[in-house]
Amino acid sequence: MFAICSAGLAPAIALLSYFYLKDRVTEPIPLIIRTFISGALLVFPIMFIQYVLTSEAMINNNFIHSFFFGAFFEEFFKWFIFMFAIFRHPEFNNHYDGIVYAVSISLGFASLENVLYLITNGIEYAFLRAFFPVSSHALFGVIMGFYLGKAKHMHSRKKWNMFRAFLIPFLLHGIYNYILLTVTSNWIFYIIPFMIFLWYVALHRAKVANQAVSIKK
Repeated sequence: MFAICSAGLAPAIALLSYFYLKDRVTEPIPLIIRTFISGALLVFPIMFIQYVLTSEAMINNNFIHSFFFGAFFEEFFKWFIFMFAIFRHPEFNNHYDGIVYAVSISLGFASLENVLYLITNGIEYAFLRAFFPVSSHALFGVIMGFYLGKAKHMHSRKKWNMFRAFLIPFLLHGIYNYILLTVTSNWIFYIIPFMIFLWYVALHRAKVANQAVSIKK
């Protein structure tokens, strides 16, 4: 069990540390821990909702399962936790902070989801899970946090940026799910280019947010 928990948590902690250390003005560790735990606690209500919907709706449609039973609820609840716990918090005081806190929430969710998956399916999946599901949650978090930071600190098109903070991760997450559900062979040739694209977009957003912090200082 210790090995599974370590393998499940390690990639999330590594990714969170990476984005945390890129922050020019580091955030308080207790608040990072609280947002991480909040993200992890989302796993249980989301799993319950998804179980009820998939068992009751009896809809055998990959598009609906990918975008609405999966991506919609996961990204909406992560967005909601951010809006409820962080958006008006005094420590959320520059653009890049949005990325740090959104990644923390996303990786809290991804870490517990990953541990539960490894308990059920075996530790041999840890390597692939680190590179794909866990990393993708972090990157969706970067994009969400970028637009929430923009909504809070750029003072232009606030509501539109708050909406984009949910919409863009939801669409990207849905595409990711749809690839995995519909491509039954050679899926790696589809998912790797998609992950490269996600990394490019996320790192570019992180760079822009950090530059905004420098200009503000």
